[in-house]
Amino acid sequence: MSLAHSQAAPAPEAPARGRPRSEAVEHAIVEGVMKLLEDGVPLAELSIERIARTAGVGKATIYRRWRGKEELFVDVVRAAEPADPDLPGTSMRDDLVALLEQLRRRGLVSRSSAILHNVYAQMKSSPKIWCAYHATVVEPRRRLQREILRRGQQSGELRSDIDVDLLNDIFVGPMLVRSVMRPDADLPKGLSEQIVDTVLEGLRPVSSRS
Repeated sequence: MSLAHSQAAPAPEAPARGRPRSEAVEHAIVEGVMKLLEDGVPLAELSIERIARTAGVGKATIYRRWRGKEELFVDVVRAAEPADPDLPGTSMRDDLVALLEQLRRRGLVSRSSAILHNVYAQMKSSPKIWCAYHATVVEPRRRLQREILRRGQQSGELRSDIDVDLLNDIFVGPMLVRSVMRPDADLPKGLSEQIVDTVLEGLRPVSSRS
């Protein structure tokens, strides 16, 4: 917005309508859930009332931000995980490496955090929470992965005769096996590049291979 002239003092901004979201309040609620989990409270016993009491807020404050315990718990898990990567956008290969690197770092975090490892185990034993996590975290990531692969097929970086869902599993499968199913397996730096480049070697169109 332009000023009337260079010497004029800036006009005060109009107050935003509605109730503002307080990051401090949301952080206190998420930290309250983590404290209860660290104290050994089972997921099944984490009521909204107990969370509100631990966080020092009212139940209504929680319900204004989350529709229920399932949504709140998913946000708690997401806050403990590495952030989703900013994709380079320079090539399909670079974007795939960025996505696999996020999975690698997530695996390292879950291994080093006993509480997060316990959280994953409890989450999978709760169908409602696992369904919420899958719908809001897992499936959006898979959609993004499939879109990257489709762009790779369109650009000629990837064979076009293979199903995208199968391609996605081929790329992310090795990292998931190492980070989830084989807790003793190494997750070294450079693993993301190694997986992507190894798989791409067999999936490039024949005309583009050296």
